[in-house]
Amino acid sequence: MLRKFFTSHSLRNLLYVLLLLGIALGLGYLASRHHVQRDITFNASNSLEPASVTVLSQLAGPVNITVYATLQDARLGDIRKIIREFVSLYQRYKPDLKLVFIDPEKEPEKTRAARVQLNGEMIIEYAGRSEHLTQINEQTVTSTLLRLAHTTNQTLMYLDGHGERKLDGGANHDLGLLFGAKLKKNGFKISSLNLAIAQDVPDNTRVLVITQPQVDLMPGEVDKLLRYVERGGNLLWLIDAEPLHGLERLAEKLELQLPPGIVIDPSAIEMNAPATWSLGTSYPPHAITNGFNLITAYPVARPLAWNENPNWQHHVLVDAAANGWVSQTQGDKLVDGNHLSGHTFDKQRDVKGPVVIALALNRNINDVEQRIVVVGNGAFLANSFAGNGGNVDLGVNMVNWLARDEQLITLQPRAAKDSNIVLSKTQLTVISATFLFGLPLLLAGFGGYIWWARRRA
Repeated sequence: MLRKFFTSHSLRNLLYVLLLLGIALGLGYLASRHHVQRDITFNASNSLEPASVTVLSQLAGPVNITVYATLQDARLGDIRKIIREFVSLYQRYKPDLKLVFIDPEKEPEKTRAARVQLNGEMIIEYAGRSEHLTQINEQTVTSTLLRLAHTTNQTLMYLDGHGERKLDGGANHDLGLLFGAKLKKNGFKISSLNLAIAQDVPDNTRVLVITQPQVDLMPGEVDKLLRYVERGGNLLWLIDAEPLHGLERLAEKLELQLPPGIVIDPSAIEMNAPATWSLGTSYPPHAITNGFNLITAYPVARPLAWNENPNWQHHVLVDAAANGWVSQTQGDKLVDGNHLSGHTFDKQRDVKGPVVIALALNRNINDVEQRIVVVGNGAFLANSFAGNGGNVDLGVNMVNWLARDEQLITLQPRAAKDSNIVLSKTQLTVISATFLFGLPLLLAGFGGYIWWARRRA
């Protein structure tokens, strides 16, 4: 009987069909219980950027997205399908993200109550807060989620009234067009602070930013700054290679040494940058620099040093000019900024690199951690230079750490892969001949051989 079963052609076919059905049903069951997706596109175009995934992982509660869109749009067609496919990328990493569509034509009262103006407008709600979006792409959606993730007061103030760089200014030396704009997009409220008028640094200041003053601060203003530091205020201090104009007492309070001179980095010349630019290419481990490997550039930076103090912990963030030095000459031999112009290391006056140009300090005051970042350069975040490398990303990382939002620290974007293939004329000729003549002749020869073999059999 068993022998008959194995020799029966029909029974073998039946067993084969039953086996295929069993495998198909088993795979279907596994697929329904375990969701596995892989993006095999060349540029991972069907996946979110790592920074977006990081933001989603920090959202503890559900996210509701309501889209006011008709079934068909005159310009885009099935707009709901486009939005649904886009939002599904976020739902892949956050299953409790809920998407709801409302037709403005069928429910005009709801549309008016929500103050919706455009077809396809999106409202994102999280933790009792909401924002409207009229442009829907990964950058805008992730930035909105990042803003909504800020659950505490994020007031960022900058010292003003002495010719400092403005955090919301548009001049070349100001910080507003790139750095300030990115901070606003990430949910920070930016405001100026004139200590000649204000009684003190406001208590709701999350981070105070001090840039290079051009005139002296009055002693009373410095007293207010010192009181802010004494009570544990967080501070970002950008110091240019210029006189401190009254901030010497602040440097003493932080146990900082600010030796004279500017950093000379010969490696900058290899990047077609002036020798007076310092390049940050590697970064010591710290919450600000974890996973950060973009090049940063610091025009005319000054060195930083410090006195050891058990109350403060010091962490180097950027050291540059490993093959350079700190020049005491400050430019009289630097005739051409793009060349060393005969300027060489003077062992009698100059200090050999590497040079620390960014530093993080922290200490505990009344069981609360105080955080301070000092950078020996303010120009690296200025409108004229902030677009170089990862300058803005590093600056935002510094502010997020100071605001105790290190979980929202910006990750550098995934590098775009070059999908273009450049072939020489010879290579194109070989490929064309292979596919147009070689492959068809090979298949014809193989077919002829099979035909000849069967004829002989």
